[in-house]
Amino acid sequence: MSQVGKTKNLVLGLAALMIAGSLSACDDGRSGAEGAAKQLASSLAALDVGSLAVDGKDAAAANEQLKAVFAALDPAKPSVESGAVKLDGDKATFPLNYTWKIGTAEWKYTSQAALKKSGDKWAVQWTSALLEPDIKDGEVLDKTVTAPSRAELLGAGDAKLISYRPVVYVGIDKTMIGSADPAVSAAKLAQLVGVDEAAYVKQVQASGPQAFASAITLRQDGRTITDQQLASIPGARAVPDSLPLAPTRTFARAVLGTAAEASAEQIQKAGGALKLGDIVGTGGLEEQYDTQLRGHDGVSIKARPQGMTDDQIKAAKPDPRRVLFAVDAKPGEPVKTTLDPRLQQLAEDTLSGVGPASAIVALRPSTGAVLAAASGPGSNGYNTAMLGQYAPGSTFKIVDSLAMIRNGMTPDSKVECTPTITVDGRTFKNAEGYPASSLGSVALRDAFAHSCNTAFINARDKVSQAQLESAATSLGLAVQAPKLGADAFLGSVPGSADGTEHAASMIGQGKVLLSPLAAAIMAASVARGAPVSPQLVLNPGSGSPSAGATTTAPGSASSSATPTASAASDKPVTPAEAAALGDMMRAVVTSGHAGFLASVPGAPVGAKTGTAEFGKDNPPKTHAWIVAVHGDLAVAVFVEDGGLGATTSGPLLKSFLTAAG
Repeated sequence: MSQVGKTKNLVLGLAALMIAGSLSACDDGRSGAEGAAKQLASSLAALDVGSLAVDGKDAAAANEQLKAVFAALDPAKPSVESGAVKLDGDKATFPLNYTWKIGTAEWKYTSQAALKKSGDKWAVQWTSALLEPDIKDGEVLDKTVTAPSRAELLGAGDAKLISYRPVVYVGIDKTMIGSADPAVSAAKLAQLVGVDEAAYVKQVQASGPQAFASAITLRQDGRTITDQQLASIPGARAVPDSLPLAPTRTFARAVLGTAAEASAEQIQKAGGALKLGDIVGTGGLEEQYDTQLRGHDGVSIKARPQGMTDDQIKAAKPDPRRVLFAVDAKPGEPVKTTLDPRLQQLAEDTLSGVGPASAIVALRPSTGAVLAAASGPGSNGYNTAMLGQYAPGSTFKIVDSLAMIRNGMTPDSKVECTPTITVDGRTFKNAEGYPASSLGSVALRDAFAHSCNTAFINARDKVSQAQLESAATSLGLAVQAPKLGADAFLGSVPGSADGTEHAASMIGQGKVLLSPLAAAIMAASVARGAPVSPQLVLNPGSGSPSAGATTTAPGSASSSATPTASAASDKPVTPAEAAALGDMMRAVVTSGHAGFLASVPGAPVGAKTGTAEFGKDNPPKTHAWIVAVHGDLAVAVFVEDGGLGATTSGPLLKSFLTAAG
């Protein structure tokens, strides 16, 4: 190697030594201390410091103290973050920022931590104050949670729809069973109250000697299981309490939902926001507005002497506990609705004998208030009234007629009503029993009154599918309902359709779908002379409908905002247009096949019946519809498998309107 090369290598080697020396001089231990601080914060958040280097206390003992101090907060765990580290030779200090989520409360505090370096390791300087700045050696935390009473769900005039009502928990009290066999008592009680005998016997046998094993919860009012019957079974008794309940077990259940003690599954899913005994809503408005109705728990965290029992603390004077954190309980806010209890119950009573899925919806056209939204027993708990999606049949001729009027027709204009009509090979006909006297060239009013399918299908070339969609939104269908405050299907009307699909749309079939609520909105808009936007919840608060909670399609709308639903029609129905439609709806009663409504007392009734085929049976099954306006009341009645609208839904409507007064 040349002398120049040797010199160059020597210089590079010296440079490397100088750089290494510089880095070593700059390493004051900060990175190690910061790593130890983060590791401590992470271990505290996991409530496990057993693997840490601890100075001043055995690591296992420190871990036991940690778990004991925070045991009362289980299953909650804190979020812990370490702050800026300050170095002082072989010592370091830094803050620990704790955040606890306890139910709906949030407890934040900062403690101070210290590290000491021994060799190349940093050890935690263990003190009780590391866990909470005000806690002392020999103390642990004590938690008290106070749940407020659940707020009421109210109806029109603040009528109590769901409110606390007296109940009894019927079960076996193991402390009162004496020498009797618990299994025998459990079997007798199960038979008396009608619960699964084997399951209840197993439940009682598995419960402790001081337990009360509840078999069933009964309303106090009208209960048929008497105290005398219970007294004949050793250990059986009824424990009084109260729960948020509707007036009856079925009252508006699909709309309102229910409220009961949280299940184990609900508690687990809540991630600490719920505890055993909390009342939560399930289904309907009770679930949607659960946060608003439930309010916020009161929380008190205290330091207490470790090992002191609750009885000893109660007896001690003064109270040896010290408050470290407290949040007052915040009562829930009632949810106010427009439901009229009398009309809701009337609607449910009217549907009580209907086998298939069914619904009655009543609206106040002047305000849009939903007065009743009843789903019959055949709906099996589903909210058919507001969420059902069904072909509306000839009730949709209200929409057809508005489109035709906008194209220059009047109720007196002539239309062609033929016995049948064929479109692209598919034959359409009128309903069985269609009067021959109303065939031929007849007034639009007459074709509407007798529901001539062929007359409206004949008009398909003069009424485009886009015009049908526009007329539908003009009547409040398939648009958003910002005041409703609940999930609902408000209609689906495609903006384009050809051939037989367009023809089917003209008689409310094909891809046209309405809910009973939407059908009532359509009728209400005619009565009002302007589009009606329905309202159910008056103070939505913290329970906005969930986007996507109902199925939507192009030209359709749920009550929540969707990208396919306009906020409102850009061409609302006018008073003059509504008057013409009202004239034709009145003709359905005076000269059409809803003459049975003529005897309804009070304001004149206007109506439109509808029958829509569905399924693949031969002959096909049919949905039975009727909508009506009666003064400041608009009503839709629907039966899923109901034959003809006039003969099935019509009598239900007459009964409802007559009793509604």
